[in-house]
Amino acid sequence: MKLRNTLIIIAVAASSLCAGAKKPTSSISAHRKAHQEQLANAKSRIDKAVIKDFIREDVTRRENAAENVFSEENERLVDDLLKEARTHMGKRYRAGSKGPNAFDCSGFSSYVYRQFGYNLSPSSRAQYTQGTPVDTKSLRKGDLVFFTSRRSGKNVGHVGIVVSADNESGSFKFIHAAIKGGIRIDTNTGYYASRYLGARRIIED
Repeated sequence: MKLRNTLIIIAVAASSLCAGAKKPTSSISAHRKAHQEQLANAKSRIDKAVIKDFIREDVTRRENAAENVFSEENERLVDDLLKEARTHMGKRYRAGSKGPNAFDCSGFSSYVYRQFGYNLSPSSRAQYTQGTPVDTKSLRKGDLVFFTSRRSGKNVGHVGIVVSADNESGSFKFIHAAIKGGIRIDTNTGYYASRYLGARRIIED
């Protein structure tokens, strides 16, 4: 219990030191400095190796979080991309259609990205080979998410664009062209939970 309380104090001190830091890299540096200062003060009282392990895990977690942060330019780009996607809400689904009056799923994602200079394949299966693979708990808005469909078996048969993601829980919302309802926003629950295959990042920092 004493060790746990000490580690909590270290984490709180680190958070206080870097409060207000503007850039993720500055924040990580501040946390690392705070941890090292706490280690110097505490090493005579608790196991130094345990604190070092805690520091390594905490800094690694913060570095991973920083990698999932957009540059300001790309933040605006993705916001604009999603605004464009939402302007098509309610438009009907039609197999093979690439917009702008009707879409199929890959026609929709390729159309939206094309408005911002990104050329995606008109096939969802081919889009699954583009960009960079992304872990489910590292998703961010603008990523493409892929699912099987009733006709595709275990292969890619459907694609959508992430509009928000809760990486703690692994849940996300995505906009897509659905057979029922056309362009709409859904969550990765129910039908989509069991059909989820993976994600790709097209807009990199």
